[in-house]
Amino acid sequence: MKSSLLFLPFLFIGFAQATAQTKSIKNSPALGDAAPETVGISSERLSRMDGVLQNAVTQGAVPGVAAIVVRNGKIVYHKAFGMADNESNRSLKRDDIFRIASMTKAITSTAVMMLWEEGKFQLDDPISKYIPEFKNQTVLKNFKFLDSTYTTEPVKSEITIRHLLTHTSGLGYGVIDGDERFKAMYHKAGIVDLFTTQPVKISDNIKKLAKLPLHHHPGEKYVYSEGLDVLGYFIEIMSGMPFDEFLRKRLFDPLGMNDTYFYLPEAKASRLVAIQKPQNGQWVRYPNTFYDTEYPVKGAKAFFSGGAGLSSTAKDYATFLLMYLNGGEVSGKRFLSRKTIETILSNQVGELLGGDKANSSYGLAFGLLNKAGAEKGAKGSEGTFEWGGYFNTNYFADPKEKIIGVIMKQTQSSGDNLNNLFRQIIYQSIDD
Repeated sequence: MKSSLLFLPFLFIGFAQATAQTKSIKNSPALGDAAPETVGISSERLSRMDGVLQNAVTQGAVPGVAAIVVRNGKIVYHKAFGMADNESNRSLKRDDIFRIASMTKAITSTAVMMLWEEGKFQLDDPISKYIPEFKNQTVLKNFKFLDSTYTTEPVKSEITIRHLLTHTSGLGYGVIDGDERFKAMYHKAGIVDLFTTQPVKISDNIKKLAKLPLHHHPGEKYVYSEGLDVLGYFIEIMSGMPFDEFLRKRLFDPLGMNDTYFYLPEAKASRLVAIQKPQNGQWVRYPNTFYDTEYPVKGAKAFFSGGAGLSSTAKDYATFLLMYLNGGEVSGKRFLSRKTIETILSNQVGELLGGDKANSSYGLAFGLLNKAGAEKGAKGSEGTFEWGGYFNTNYFADPKEKIIGVIMKQTQSSGDNLNNLFRQIIYQSIDD
């Protein structure tokens, strides 16, 4: 009996430790609505957003806009204004689906880091270890526009996975590249840069891309690139499943991102917002150029671009960003470690951005607001992470203020100042 009594304190200690461990597990709720005042936002001040967004539509700056604002995991603003398609006279709804283009990059990076956490690779591994076509890379020296011939030199070091995540690999971006030589080379090689309705697979595209010369030696410069497309194929190799299937099983379904796809199911196709441009004082559908604008709902539906291919809603993307603000967890489901999040959201490129990007740094596929940028005002706190997309979509998330903002438009050949005004109105509404 005495020995049993002596053992009781140890049982109690073990129970207490187990209880403490259980309590320490985060269980942050999914996005839910709340009155602004409950999370330190003035509803009166936030209501100024209505006028800003409606005026942009009325004055012809945009045909339509949807926006969501979240603080402390609660939606305090979620509205849509204007038209989804002026030609068919379809009004924009807040749950309509937008092509998010380069906002895809953060999602692809997240998938890469989920596999990294499983110990499948190191960030500074050469990509040729997993995609052999990247062996023996070269850097462009001279190029002749007359016949597209060129000379090269061997790389000083191989492209790594970290280089691909940070746009420091030396790869180009073809049709949207700032260097006409790379536009010509990528076009001649038949590289698919962004979107296609053709029966092209990312594996075929990346293997062709790997044979072309680089802008610069890996790690020496920051040049916006197709690095995240390479990593989409890399995810297929490392996970053993198609890239779209990996995202659906590991991210979208568990997070409840039920409206995020490379290619929309037929039942949701009618919710895709038209891409529009201004013409003679009217908004008209943007014509097919190097891509068919209806790529998310027609064609082969076979090309999963890790850098630009997804379509989504404002709420779905805010849900994805909430996982980051929660340190990698939502609704008791952990997607990434807090320490991994810290790595992703730290400056990975040193001073390579330079130039007009002095207010920013760059992490693992996220732009980061630095101290100088934060001090400019109305952009967010230091450490705010942000990016946008080719069709005029934009997001930011502020870890200090626990604020998320996502603003969605679908325009080309137009300019507006809504992304800046959007943040300005959000930050002036803080009342805590």
